[in-house]
Amino acid sequence: MNSFSIFVIPFCAGVLALLVFSVWKYWRWIRSFDRLQRATIRRNIWSWRFLPAIWEAFREGLLHWRITKKNILLGYMHRSLAFGWFLLIVVGAVQAVLAYPHGHPFWMAIFYNYFEPECNPVDFPHAVFFANLMDALLIYVLSGLFLAMFKKVWSRPLGMKRTTRHTLMDRVAKMALWCIFPLRLLSEASTSAIYGNGGFMTRGLGRVIDAIGIADPAFEYTCWLLYSIALGTFFCLMPFSRYMHIFTEVFLIYFRQLGVHDSNRKTGYTMFELSACSRCGICIDGCPMNRELGIVNMQGVYMLQSVRNLELQRNAESIAENCLMCDRCVADCPVNIDLSVIRRQVRIKNKAPFDNKGGYTYLRNVQPFNSIGRVAYFGGCMSHLTPGITSSMETIFNAVGQKYWFMDKEETICCGRPLLQQGFENQAADLRRKNTEMIQGSKATMLITSCPICYQSFRKEYNLSIPVMHHTEYIDMLIREGHLKVRHDNLKVTYHDPCELGRGCGIYDEPRNVLRAVTTLLRTDNEREKSLCCGFNLGNPTLDLEQQTKIRDAARDNLMAPHPDIIATACPMCKKAFLRAEDIPVKDIAEIVAANIS
Repeated sequence: MNSFSIFVIPFCAGVLALLVFSVWKYWRWIRSFDRLQRATIRRNIWSWRFLPAIWEAFREGLLHWRITKKNILLGYMHRSLAFGWFLLIVVGAVQAVLAYPHGHPFWMAIFYNYFEPECNPVDFPHAVFFANLMDALLIYVLSGLFLAMFKKVWSRPLGMKRTTRHTLMDRVAKMALWCIFPLRLLSEASTSAIYGNGGFMTRGLGRVIDAIGIADPAFEYTCWLLYSIALGTFFCLMPFSRYMHIFTEVFLIYFRQLGVHDSNRKTGYTMFELSACSRCGICIDGCPMNRELGIVNMQGVYMLQSVRNLELQRNAESIAENCLMCDRCVADCPVNIDLSVIRRQVRIKNKAPFDNKGGYTYLRNVQPFNSIGRVAYFGGCMSHLTPGITSSMETIFNAVGQKYWFMDKEETICCGRPLLQQGFENQAADLRRKNTEMIQGSKATMLITSCPICYQSFRKEYNLSIPVMHHTEYIDMLIREGHLKVRHDNLKVTYHDPCELGRGCGIYDEPRNVLRAVTTLLRTDNEREKSLCCGFNLGNPTLDLEQQTKIRDAARDNLMAPHPDIIATACPMCKKAFLRAEDIPVKDIAEIVAANIS
């Protein structure tokens, strides 16, 4: 058989370049994992965790299920391009193996019809079936390509108000990708015009080519050459463009299933996260900086783009600072990239000259209370500015006969998370060390906090040996177990999910369980993962009061839409933000429960 032509060289060169650069990059990144990440991989690499990793890689890498849940058309677009192209390759490989069971060059699956235009039906009886199947798959891919082009002109039908701005390398790679499938169709049709082969679509287009008088070997060869050049160009550019996510996402899913997490310092795992981003732009629409302020240059997609690309890294620090750290982009990201951690890495690097260790030596004089048999209660800095919350928790403790130690009642100590969010890693570590010493020295059996910021810090950044609960979890437990008796009143309430408690820690049901026990809970348009930030959190040091108020007002309007009697929240920061509106009562869940103890 004739199995080689010079036009396959661009394709082969592209495959080789992709393989070499990918192996080089991945090996370099894996070697840059920190000690904990490497230890986690060694511990779990032979475990059963690879099974869910395979399923998630198939579901998200090819089927794009999370994107489909956001918008069916958007999901179809991504799925048809990814899964459709994958099937084209697989079916083409099967076709080549069946036709040549004794071996063939690897490019035969890609250029099969050129090299075997007159395949003998006796030797290969399924030729017609495969030709029609390949045409059907090509239509599937082309339909996704049409949607991708349509999205660039009008993205709203695909569930997106804005699309992402791409770098020059990304745009060139995209144009190469967009040329691949039309050129494949034209190549198959040019061969069909000469030999009368192909499926239902390529035969029809082949007749058109024949009718206009260009059905000759020169035109056919030119089409296949251009197809090969498009493939080779795309493969060469993949390691240096956003399309590296096609392979990188599979590795990221596998490492994540093994239990690997990003750290406060940039590592090889961070590079996998940066390259796993497809620049889909889904994180843009939900961001309150975009929705309420019209700021569209600092969302997660641009954060990753600026860190990844050398020519954009000078913008990384300003982009990193101008963010609420509300995690809305993290919740929206279809790849589950921890965007906030990467943003914090840039902040930490920026604050390094000012981030000295040992800045809180005065805390050595703060001693723990002997709390054997008690729970420790940590109100948090913001709770002291909204004292109704802490006094309500003391009322609840007393109502159930719970002995407690109010550890920051007299001498407040920050949990350290606000400093960490701003990039002061060492100073935050000083506070964590002191708080850990106090909690361990007290012999308390449980730590309860009213501040979601503190709760996330104690739960994720400390390594405590006792359970940590937010007060809504604790109150829900008391009511379920019958220790706290409450009465139900007729108040209609809407609930605001605090960013750090909801998206940050996944606590959505417990606050609602408590509110349903004492009030009538109303639903809102934006709640749970889609909850709107109050705008007055500690994540963004650059916003002025007017900007914060615009973000707050959007969240308040969402909560006011069902016409409640009261707005409930579970965060002292959010309560203080909504109280500034002065047009409806705002209560913490602890205050509502304390007023309804029977």
